[in-house]
Amino acid sequence: MTDQLDCVIVGAGVIGLAIARSLALAGREVIVLEAESEIGMHTSSRNSEVIHAGLYYPEGSLKATLCVKGRTLLYDYCERHHVPYKRIGKLIVASHKAEKDKLLAIRSQAVRNGVMDLRLVEKEEIQSLEPAITGQLGLLSPSTGIIDSHSLMMAFLADIEANNGAILKRSRLQGASVTRHGFKLQIEGTDAEVECKTLVNAGGLLAESVARSISGLDPEKISKIRYAKGHYFAYGGKSPFRHLVYPLPTDGGLGVHATNDLSGALRFGPDVEWIDSIDYEFDASRLQHFVESIKKYFPGLDIDKMSPGYTGIRPKISGPGESPQDFVIQGAQSHGVNGLVNLFGIESPGLTSALAIGDYVSALLRRHST
Repeated sequence: MTDQLDCVIVGAGVIGLAIARSLALAGREVIVLEAESEIGMHTSSRNSEVIHAGLYYPEGSLKATLCVKGRTLLYDYCERHHVPYKRIGKLIVASHKAEKDKLLAIRSQAVRNGVMDLRLVEKEEIQSLEPAITGQLGLLSPSTGIIDSHSLMMAFLADIEANNGAILKRSRLQGASVTRHGFKLQIEGTDAEVECKTLVNAGGLLAESVARSISGLDPEKISKIRYAKGHYFAYGGKSPFRHLVYPLPTDGGLGVHATNDLSGALRFGPDVEWIDSIDYEFDASRLQHFVESIKKYFPGLDIDKMSPGYTGIRPKISGPGESPQDFVIQGAQSHGVNGLVNLFGIESPGLTSALAIGDYVSALLRRHST
């Protein structure tokens, strides 16, 4: 007997859940397949938990438009669904005079993206805002915040289930084939034939391998995913900062920044280590690199308060030394397969953009079903 389904979402991270929520609210029957024993066990739970304002990304890019839209949606959602968050603000610091032009370029880019609440902060005001920070010039972003990502995913899950959707854990998609009316799926742990009309690949770190398991999809349309591992060190005691503190961006990331969590504890990270496979082992030898990076803006760092925290992995489309790439969200107009959406390279600001991405994918599928 064949199980006939409407929408199947692969991946129950924050992006897959946001997409499933949007489709369920639109009246679609939604099933989310998750290979792990719990939701959001990879990138969604191993990040800085920052609500980004939308400063860095090229004008008109998906990262820029979905981040700015998603940030507004996310703050409103947190209020309405009682998801813990704080609009704590962020201070980007130019530690040396040579970095001032780069900071001004970030401000200009942010304004082009529609972020209008930024304020330049001179050296004296930096000391007033953050006495422990040393910098020549700062850029203050009041609309940057922090969030409890697990509570957010649980809220999305509640919305999905309240609208007749379901999550199937320990249900890895082993393969799919394109049929006349949709897709035939092979799911680990079941011998039943499963067919669906709509298939969304929100596999995150595994999105490339999920796409390659779909027979009938042109391999040339599949983006290669690169893994950028990031370490986070915890800092003992009460945080010396009231805001998030960021240096200037570096190759592959936004630099080793200081992030307060909702309890007031401080962590530093992430760095960038390019790896070939999913591996969350913590390399404590990277401490010295962290110390050198942090002391450029926080000279009073006490190394004895640093301890290993956790690691996360960002699914990137660009590799070492390459220019950052935009999100890739492919519908039928890109790969020619009706009812299929592939998402590649959904790294930062993916968490911030989640609700906007959900609406974007829902609209993409709606356009191609009419």
